[in-house]
Amino acid sequence: MQFNSVNDFLVHVQEELDNDRLILPTLPDIAIKVRNTVDKEGSTAQDLANIIITDAVLSARIIQVANSPLYKGTAEINNIQLAVARLGSDTIRSLVTSFVMQQMYTPTSKALESHFQTIWEESINVSAISRALSGFAPHLNADEAMLAGLLHQIGKLPILLLVENIPEFRDSPARLNKLLEKAHPLIGKIIMDTWNFPDELKLVSSQYVNFTNQSEGPATYVDLVQVAFLQSIAGTDHPACRIDCSTVHAFDKLGLTAETEILEIQGIPEEIELAKASLF
Repeated sequence: MQFNSVNDFLVHVQEELDNDRLILPTLPDIAIKVRNTVDKEGSTAQDLANIIITDAVLSARIIQVANSPLYKGTAEINNIQLAVARLGSDTIRSLVTSFVMQQMYTPTSKALESHFQTIWEESINVSAISRALSGFAPHLNADEAMLAGLLHQIGKLPILLLVENIPEFRDSPARLNKLLEKAHPLIGKIIMDTWNFPDELKLVSSQYVNFTNQSEGPATYVDLVQVAFLQSIAGTDHPACRIDCSTVHAFDKLGLTAETEILEIQGIPEEIELAKASLF
């Protein structure tokens, strides 16, 4: 099977989808239940606790994070009911989704293990920076910003699963990396269109690489992730490093300049590390 362009590959992806031969990433049931419960009128903190407590590992992580410096709790808590009450339903919704997303980055073969691990680590880095940057956009939710960062490369996962059986990509790291970078935003859009997320989060995976976007109005999660992504790859050989950041409108919308070094802003490095610690 030969592909002459990324578009040829995308046509192949659509054919695989139409014939039920390609499985897109889906949110685990517990994340769906939590998100639906938060969105349901009249739901309570106890309703959320009753769902989360069915997963011992997730419950432990929520309690750990509720007691962490990231959320600046004073008195220590030791049960999920108190953790939910401390964090609030919106934060719980974002955290549960963020925590269970790691399950999607489990490779199906040894050959894909390093790719999945690299994408997950890059996503955590962008996620943590996005959360820290949310301080420059107080109208945005810090935990949704963290989730947005985790979502930005979700489109790469089904591509990896598909090319595992296509030698021209599987056996050529350079061609595979080029395909991943060019195709993942469009595949990400297909995935996000199937998830019941707010529009502002749905757009992240397909629009964070739209560096010519000149949209007006307050900063969005796309803007946060775009700046976080560019900061995360600074000094590397990533193709996007060729972008002239002074032309990227997202910096202006966050009140930053293209020359801003995020890690030199007081308090930002510590916040990034706390966010990373909560995700690992």
